[in-house]
Amino acid sequence: MMTTPHLMQSSALDEETARSELYGLLALCYYDQPTTEFIANLRLAVTEAPSAGAFLEESWRNLVGVAREMTLEEIQSEYQALFGGIGKPEVYLYGSHFLSGFLNEKPLARLRSDLTALGLARDETMSETEDHVAYLCEVMRFLIAGEDVAISNLAQQQKFFSAHLQPWILLMCDDLQAHPKARFYSALGALTSAFMGVETQGFDMLDTA
Repeated sequence: MMTTPHLMQSSALDEETARSELYGLLALCYYDQPTTEFIANLRLAVTEAPSAGAFLEESWRNLVGVAREMTLEEIQSEYQALFGGIGKPEVYLYGSHFLSGFLNEKPLARLRSDLTALGLARDETMSETEDHVAYLCEVMRFLIAGEDVAISNLAQQQKFFSAHLQPWILLMCDDLQAHPKARFYSALGALTSAFMGVETQGFDMLDTA
């Protein structure tokens, strides 16, 4: 069941929950075309943050607004037009493409090595490789919300984010926002970009603390 992220919270615990939820939401959005239930829940999401000017408020409100204006069929068709089909997609969702120009290259091998070190392995039922943005968002969600603090902690989050998301994720977001066929996913790209900017700033603060 989809949860909607809180745009601003008062406690560190709530902030971590919101980060985890948003990574989970992004994973759902990017992995497959949305379901009826997902879009119905998104349309009902609260768009006002508890405090004016909260991080992500504008991009979150825009995404929900677009979901309310478009039909489910239009959003699903957009997903297929951008990411589906046979051959080269309109927009790539794989880190290896942005880091090396090719799929299944050295960045994927390095990622798999790091996943093994974390005790994680790809589900055999998953059709995509591990460098798919949805998979990486799921890993980040695990590193935030997992119960084993030896693995799920800020240091591991920063290390994984810096190695496997930060170097390329904004390029993907730029492609989405610039694509003429993208409306819902352009808004999703804007939310993703804003969120990744907040994450980058947060991790940078760890280095200066």
